[in-house]
Amino acid sequence: MIEENDDLVNEQNENLEPQETITRVTGMYKEWFLDYASYVILERAVPAIEDGFKPVQRRIMHSMKDLDDGRYNKVANIVGHTMQYHPHGDASIADAMVQIGQKDLLIDTQGNWGNILTGDRAAASRYIEARISKFGLDVVYNPKITEWQASYDGRRKEPVNLPVMFPLLLAQGGEGIAVGLSTKILPHNFIELIDASIKHLQGKRFTILPDFPTAGIADITNYNDGLRGGKVRVRAKISQYDKNTLVITEIPYGTNTSSLIDSILKANDKGKIKIKKIEDNTAAEVEILVHLPGGISPDKTIDALYAFTNCEISISPLGCVIENNKPYFVGVTEMLRRSTDNTVQLLKQELEIKLGEFQEQWHFASLERIFIENRIYRDIEEEETWDGVIQAIDKGLQPHIKHLKREVTVDDITRLTEIRIKRISKFDIDKAQQKIDALEAEIAEIKHHLANLIDYAIAYFTRLKKDYGEGRERKTEIRVFDDVDATKVVIRNTKLYVNREEGFIGTSLRRDEYVCDCSDIDDIIVFTKSGKMMVTKVDSKTFIGKDIIHVAIFKKKDKRTIYNLIYRDGKSGPSYVKRFAVTSMTRDREYDLTNGNKGSQLWYFSANPNGEAEVVTILLRQVGSIKKLKWDLDFSDVLIKGRASKGNIVTKYAIKRVELKEKGVSTLKPRKIWFDDTVQRLNVDGRGELIGEFRGEDRLLVITQSGTVKTILPEITAHFDEDMIVLEKWLPKKPISAIYYDGDKERYYVKRFVIETEGKEESFISDHAKSQLEIVSTDWKPMAEVEFTKERGKDRKDNLVVNLEEFIAIKGITALGNQLTKDKVKQISLLDPLPYEAPEETPADEMEVVEEENVSQEVTKTTKEETPAKKEAKPVEDKKVEAKTEEAKNETKKVVKKAAKEETKKTEGKEAKEKASKPETSAKKEVENKKEDDDSDFPIDDEGQITLF
Repeated sequence: MIEENDDLVNEQNENLEPQETITRVTGMYKEWFLDYASYVILERAVPAIEDGFKPVQRRIMHSMKDLDDGRYNKVANIVGHTMQYHPHGDASIADAMVQIGQKDLLIDTQGNWGNILTGDRAAASRYIEARISKFGLDVVYNPKITEWQASYDGRRKEPVNLPVMFPLLLAQGGEGIAVGLSTKILPHNFIELIDASIKHLQGKRFTILPDFPTAGIADITNYNDGLRGGKVRVRAKISQYDKNTLVITEIPYGTNTSSLIDSILKANDKGKIKIKKIEDNTAAEVEILVHLPGGISPDKTIDALYAFTNCEISISPLGCVIENNKPYFVGVTEMLRRSTDNTVQLLKQELEIKLGEFQEQWHFASLERIFIENRIYRDIEEEETWDGVIQAIDKGLQPHIKHLKREVTVDDITRLTEIRIKRISKFDIDKAQQKIDALEAEIAEIKHHLANLIDYAIAYFTRLKKDYGEGRERKTEIRVFDDVDATKVVIRNTKLYVNREEGFIGTSLRRDEYVCDCSDIDDIIVFTKSGKMMVTKVDSKTFIGKDIIHVAIFKKKDKRTIYNLIYRDGKSGPSYVKRFAVTSMTRDREYDLTNGNKGSQLWYFSANPNGEAEVVTILLRQVGSIKKLKWDLDFSDVLIKGRASKGNIVTKYAIKRVELKEKGVSTLKPRKIWFDDTVQRLNVDGRGELIGEFRGEDRLLVITQSGTVKTILPEITAHFDEDMIVLEKWLPKKPISAIYYDGDKERYYVKRFVIETEGKEESFISDHAKSQLEIVSTDWKPMAEVEFTKERGKDRKDNLVVNLEEFIAIKGITALGNQLTKDKVKQISLLDPLPYEAPEETPADEMEVVEEENVSQEVTKTTKEETPAKKEAKPVEDKKVEAKTEEAKNETKKVVKKAAKEETKKTEGKEAKEKASKPETSAKKEVENKKEDDDSDFPIDDEGQITLF
């Protein structure tokens, strides 16, 4: 009965739902909307491919030409004049004119026209003035080749399209939203467009890329030629001003300093980033100072600004133009081809019109000379009628007009009758002939241009580049971006808690156990005593499962965090040991780390951020006749496999408990680090140039062209200055050699030094404005060659070859150094260094983590190979270097002794284990000598720092 009632209610609810109906529009609605949509597309929002103008822009430029007298006109006056052609209000015209003026190409502006950097609006149109720029007059107007049409009210004539002889649409860019249609054409560089047009005329391939007036850095990898589906990523230019301050000097296109600062403040309020305050010092150039609290990493903050603010935006281009009164989707490459070909045709029309004009001038000048030189004007003295006058002149001209290009018309004869007597009396035959010769030369030149039209067009574009290209160099830097992982740079401003017994985790459990700081975009990985694992999003309160044993922030693709596990299979099954990494998961899905049998539980669990392998003691219950109740298990003997693996059997007997006996060391190798010059970032994926292998204490050496040096940790979030010239693994005892010009003393100096303070940026050249670094080397024995300037009256001095190691001893970084020479130097070059085998610096802890089977080999290699190499590398003449070599040699002996001692200790322990645990021999043999090394991404700790070793 209940089911029947439910069905009845559902049926009634379905009947109450509104039914879809189709209403057909009739009358004015049937046609008017389509007419309106077509009007907006064709007459308002989308530019024409022929000249690159929207209708309002075309009418503004036409009105400015009407009013042009070389002087500035009030914008309000230009707007009012434009309203004679444009059927819209003054506000839309004024806004469109300001946009054209801010692009600084066609309009010469005067007054406050706003600021595209700050977003400030222009002053009222009655206060600002404008006139056509020289470039605009040169490339936009030519009434003789312009097609005209009636204005909207029929009172005036306006151009259908202006004869623009330049790819103006690509230079200015264009954006518009119509009804069901939009366009977004990005601006391109003025000089690059001209170069591309010339290449097209030459039949060569070309590529054009966006260039924004706000500068910035752009990744155009997915530009897609400006077509639908493409994407351009644009970033602000951010650098480190000082230890606690960042400076933004360029902003992304489509933003301004006001909107950029607002986005930064919002990200700070949401806890994504942490800043102290912001200063906006923008005027003619962008300068936004971002002050950071103490202890906040500038490099991480730069990445966070890109990840969470408008310091990085994506622009989706859409090339849509009007062609033949229809919208046409086209890429920027085709746009440039069309524009260039159109320019060639316009130039041809212009030449043909000039040719016709010069031929007409030549024709009449020739007639005038014949008429006056042969005194034909006397033949009309006795004529009484106008027809008689025309016939008399025509009859007199006939014997002399065989060389003319066309027949003589009545209009030609009428013009001859209008010549004044004064001009006839002062007629100079020689001057008349010179004029005719000059006209013939002009005609010949124009005919040559028409015969070589492509060369003429190339010369035209070359002239444009020469006359107007100065100061229009590329502003936007093209670079490939490295994606920013938001989880690695977000500020963790929320605390995570856990109720282990009840099985809850969350940010609202403030009375329970504190785990760590987290952010709202973090994932949390959780393990329970029953062998279950889950990854879930940070929330206020989430149920995982009772008896939680481990909670941490989950790092995707982290192969360095290794989990060590011993579990019982079922209620009474055997126990297994396994090691695994968790690199990817499905969020909120429960994973079983055991064999899946009911009653399984964990005996032992540990999470090791750097692959550590500890030693544990297995204790069995006294059941039956078991003789061996206790033995040690070394996790380093267990192969690292996937999380779904069953593992290796530990024992088939019941385990009483598992105790930690000895903490382990990492079983993973040092990390190899590469530098990708394309994106200017470090990576561990093998992209770019290999820098070296790094452990936790190792640092990078960074030297810049401005004469600064510093050491940094090899974090993948590190940013590098554009003038960086040296990036390598830092060896503390390896000297740095430099030759620099001291602006104060006006001399070249040589200095050698070692870095004494880690992490501090120091300058090793003087502060004078004219001081500059010439060469720098991190070789042990660098060599340099000095080329001198030839002085008048003197022979050129031979080049000087300098051994920098012998020239000066190692001094402090602040020392002035030794003067290189007093003579005038033309050039200093770095030569190949002298051969020198540097002593290897092998840390003691490195020897401790060598696998057991390789210890004896490493010791032999160190004893037999390293020590003789050091003897060969020891310079006889340098006592200081000899002392250092001996010191390194003694240090190596200590390391070898320690390694040998450790080897003996491990061997004894291994024999003891073998004697004590015969039943477990097969399990150990299964995993013996199998160790899995991992060269994956760096692990990032909760603060975003890389843990190497």
